[in-house]
Amino acid sequence: MKKYFFILLAVFFTFQAQAQSYNLLIGTYTNKGNSEGIYVYNYNSLTAETNLKSITKNVVNPSYLAVSSNKKFVYSVNEDGKNSAVSAFSFNSQSGDLSFLNKKSSEGADPCFISVDDRNVILANYSGGSISIFGRNADGSLTDAKQIIQHTGKSIDEKRQASAHVHQVQFTPDHKYLICNDLGEDLIYIYNYNSASPDKILTIKTVIKTNAGTGPRHLTFSPNGKFAYLAHEFNGSITSFSYANGNMKKIQEIATAPKDFTGKIDGADIHVSPDGKFLYETNRGDANTISVFSILPSGILKFVERVSTLGKGPRNFAIDPSGNHVLVAHQYTNNVVIFDRNKITGTLKDSGKRISVGVPVCLIFSK
Repeated sequence: MKKYFFILLAVFFTFQAQAQSYNLLIGTYTNKGNSEGIYVYNYNSLTAETNLKSITKNVVNPSYLAVSSNKKFVYSVNEDGKNSAVSAFSFNSQSGDLSFLNKKSSEGADPCFISVDDRNVILANYSGGSISIFGRNADGSLTDAKQIIQHTGKSIDEKRQASAHVHQVQFTPDHKYLICNDLGEDLIYIYNYNSASPDKILTIKTVIKTNAGTGPRHLTFSPNGKFAYLAHEFNGSITSFSYANGNMKKIQEIATAPKDFTGKIDGADIHVSPDGKFLYETNRGDANTISVFSILPSGILKFVERVSTLGKGPRNFAIDPSGNHVLVAHQYTNNVVIFDRNKITGTLKDSGKRISVGVPVCLIFSK
């Protein structure tokens, strides 16, 4: 009997260890510092301890990444002006190794965001002001572009909004639509998503105007799919929306910087905690802060706190799958700062843990 008890105990602790262990993939700029490519770390969600598993070298500016739902493939943008591309890799989740499959032109300059599902890989081409859609072959490799959608508008900032700048493409929670934020046009596009179509995967449904001169950048959905939150780059404000059946209705505008702040804000990233109770948003520029809001049942945000990210240029951040920690990637101080997260209050505290990595831009968790 004692023997079986110890066997069960060993199985339990093995399961616990596996449940707490994730792959943390970090996308970087390879032409702006000492980065060597795509980094994969083993991450323990209980302790926030990390160990380097692999580095995929000779990849040009893999600034944004996406992992397939079956965890077997990784897709990366190659943000390189007119020479920009998108790359496909097979992924060994045990070793963390990435094996190059193929690469295609991004069909638009400077892709800065990538989304993937079982059929397609979709890019947001920032400088090109376009969306490009690629199919996925059975082996995970990319087909030629199946559809390219060019935005042609502009907005009131003559320097930063002289043309369209597509900044994000992401699926709605029901996966029936694709949301596209265009920073250059101050517009949100909602596209119908027809995944099996050979050449009309996206067709326009609705276009939403945002406040002129604010630069819509990143949008995130609540876990229940009822609300969406949009971070604006130019002033760091957040627009809250209710969401249902491909329709978004504005319910709130809220600032993330103090009223007396006079420096550059440069809003960056935005995410909701796994329990749906708190929202977090980062500002770069002269601010270098992360703001915390509680989410009321109505979807309305209530300010909780604003803390320093303890680095410069918090380009991207991620809440770990357990909700225990928040990891902030600093583009200009070449590190990832790890915060402990209080699940009751939503507040953050420096864990003292850091990941030293060159020019981190994107953090992705995967099993």
